[in-house]
Amino acid sequence: MSDTKLKQFIDSEQFHNFIIYLIFFNSITIGMETSPALMNFMGSWFEGIDTVILYIFIAEILLKLLVYRLDFFKSGWNVFDFLIVAIAAMPVAGPFAVFRTLRILRTLRLLNNVPKLRFIIDAIFKAIPSIGWIMLLLAIVFYIFAVLGTNLYGQQFPEFFGSMGASTFTLFQIMTLESWSSGIARPMMRELPYAYFFFVPFILIATYTTLNIFIAIVVNTMNEINADQVQSEEDRIKNFVTEEHEKIRDQLESLKKQLEKIDQKVSSN
Repeated sequence: MSDTKLKQFIDSEQFHNFIIYLIFFNSITIGMETSPALMNFMGSWFEGIDTVILYIFIAEILLKLLVYRLDFFKSGWNVFDFLIVAIAAMPVAGPFAVFRTLRILRTLRLLNNVPKLRFIIDAIFKAIPSIGWIMLLLAIVFYIFAVLGTNLYGQQFPEFFGSMGASTFTLFQIMTLESWSSGIARPMMRELPYAYFFFVPFILIATYTTLNIFIAIVVNTMNEINADQVQSEEDRIKNFVTEEHEKIRDQLESLKKQLEKIDQKVSSN
């Protein structure tokens, strides 16, 4: 098989879908292997299936290396796939037995092979610079309220605010809104009725403002990427139409010249 046909094969939608279905199936079988009852009944089958699927993944990577050669590693997603398969191919006996558990990482290959998931991951990576500033803002908010909480409530409620570490963890629980009212705020307010002046501003700033800004940045980045993709597709179509128009014009010019030559021959006769 020539390199061109091989490239068409590995880039085909059928091969792409086959790999996706195989990843899904492999994820299910790896999950089923966690059941002792199923392993006692079908353990050898699971091991055989896992080995065959691993060989298919290795063959896929080797085919791509054969076609793209060193260009294969220019794509971050290809490198990601290569590392996942390499980890899965590690020995699963002796001191390397822990790598058997890491086979589930093959499921992460869906991030590359499913376009919608890859789109989301690309958006998150592109938003990292802006997210970094939001994380810095959130860290400052946490630090300020952790200092306040430790100084104000550390002696009376050492379980929640006895140290900076305990205060930070308490604030994180409050930010996630997990049992913050029944487990932390209301028990404290039985002794300190005005403690809500501490909790309400923190929740408004950390949960309803900062986290919503975080989500807004990711969504806005996704919209920007989508707009870029639409613009790129429009430019591609425009360029294609322009090229086709130029080809047709050249063909018409050539045809016109041929007709002129024919007319000249007819006139001379």
